[in-house]
Amino acid sequence: MAARRHGTRPPQALRMSVELPLWRALTGYRILTLVYTGCLVALSYRQYAHPLGAAAYMGVLAVWMVLTWRCTTSAERCTRRFLVADLGFAIGGILLTLVVDTHARIMDGGPTLPSIWTAGAVLGFAIKGGWRWAAVASTVVAVANLVERQELARDTIHNVVLVWVASVGLGYVVEVARSSERTLARALQIEAATRERERLARDIHDSVLQVLAMVQRRGAEIGGEAGELGRMAGEQEVALRALVAGGLVSPPGIGPGGTASGVPHQAGAGAGEGAVPPAGAAPAGDDGGPCDVRALLAPYAGAGVTFSEPGAPVALPPAAAAELAAAVSAALDNVRVHAGAGAHAWILVEDEPHAVLVTVRDDGPGIPEGRLADAEREGRLGVALSIRGRLRDLGGGAEWISVPGQGTEVELTVPKGTAPEGGRRGKAGA
Repeated sequence: MAARRHGTRPPQALRMSVELPLWRALTGYRILTLVYTGCLVALSYRQYAHPLGAAAYMGVLAVWMVLTWRCTTSAERCTRRFLVADLGFAIGGILLTLVVDTHARIMDGGPTLPSIWTAGAVLGFAIKGGWRWAAVASTVVAVANLVERQELARDTIHNVVLVWVASVGLGYVVEVARSSERTLARALQIEAATRERERLARDIHDSVLQVLAMVQRRGAEIGGEAGELGRMAGEQEVALRALVAGGLVSPPGIGPGGTASGVPHQAGAGAGEGAVPPAGAAPAGDDGGPCDVRALLAPYAGAGVTFSEPGAPVALPPAAAAELAAAVSAALDNVRVHAGAGAHAWILVEDEPHAVLVTVRDDGPGIPEGRLADAEREGRLGVALSIRGRLRDLGGGAEWISVPGQGTEVELTVPKGTAPEGGRRGKAGA
């Protein structure tokens, strides 16, 4: 009845960043546009009014890029001070064009000294601060371009609007992506916490709750002071189930013999106390190799349980095999309590190409329709956690087929090559 547990830390939510590719793209854009701008200045070198001034600006801009290229590789490195200084280099180059270039080239729509490199400075604001920062930075660039051109030329307005729309649009997309990322991270944290809570609840069900239920049942049978002890154990069982289930629930009724009613019959019957595997039973794969599921399930066979197995070993990773055996044990435990003394159970192991199937069938009274859902709401965890939860963590599942008065069949499926989350190995008996 004791569960075998190995201490593990709760799974951590995966930390992601949708911005990282954008920062890398921005870094590449700045480098490529610097090369392009340098080629433009070199090709038009003799056409400038002050070619040395144009060359000096390009030299300073190249040094700036060498010293600060890492600033655009992540949000942490890209500070506000850097963004302002970077935009200052772009604005300074645009206005410096009035001095180093000829009036005729400027009026003909010749490129400014920083040319399309300027857009990189604006896009940095968009990625860092969203569309509002992008709108401010692109507006400043627009004003500088209009001052440099000295008129509202069509090509200048076209370029200004293009930069403004692109930067604001990118900033808006970044804000939406950040919001989605935060929502996803929160969902992953909740899922990780829920999985850990279910794991702990499963362990409690396989150990403490079963002990309390046994004390309650035996105390009611013995009577006297033992009966009072059993009554207290029953109250603690109800309170603990409510706590594990995550809220206050109405205490289930106490059935005949002092046992808590409302626990669904799940599989098997008449297993008897002998259905629990010997305390020394351990997975055959403790050395890290595959484990034969047959060796773990064979001890459950007894006068009330028929065990059928294939002739060849049924291999699973040791942790997965142990969890599968614990799920079978939880099913048989409920059977032993609720199926009746005359019922019989059958365990069938099947080795499929991609999964291991274990079917637990009985000829007991069956499960009334909707009883499993009612039991889960009442805090009864045998089906929800000890069986279905274990197999879900393995990537498998459990299906119940039951006809009232004709017994119950539970099919447990575990994909091959799987192991419980966190490498946990557990085994629970009744």
